[in-house]
Amino acid sequence: MKRIISLLLLGITIFTFAFSSPALAADTASGAKIFSANCASCHAGGRNLVKADKSLKKDDLEKYGMYSAEAIITQVKNGKNAMPMFQGRLKPEQAADVAAYVLEQADKGW
Repeated sequence: MKRIISLLLLGITIFTFAFSSPALAADTASGAKIFSANCASCHAGGRNLVKADKSLKKDDLEKYGMYSAEAIITQVKNGKNAMPMFQGRLKPEQAADVAAYVLEQADKGW
């Protein structure tokens, strides 16, 4: 019985760490500075000056499948349409910081 409980607890622990969000480790204060320097010219206040219907507001991020750190990091690294790619300009941890900041602001309603 003790072995079963131990295995169960081990499984829960592994599952918890394996599926925890990488955005939790990101630095949103750093992300705010990077966003201000690189993104705010088109996305100030969570808006999108090029395509107004694709803002960084939570509803739009969810609507377009962008409400995750992974999706935002991919967009930041690779760019898309009018958005330039920032791979090579931003380090991976900086892109993660920006993603965490965007998600935090989206949750707060920008």
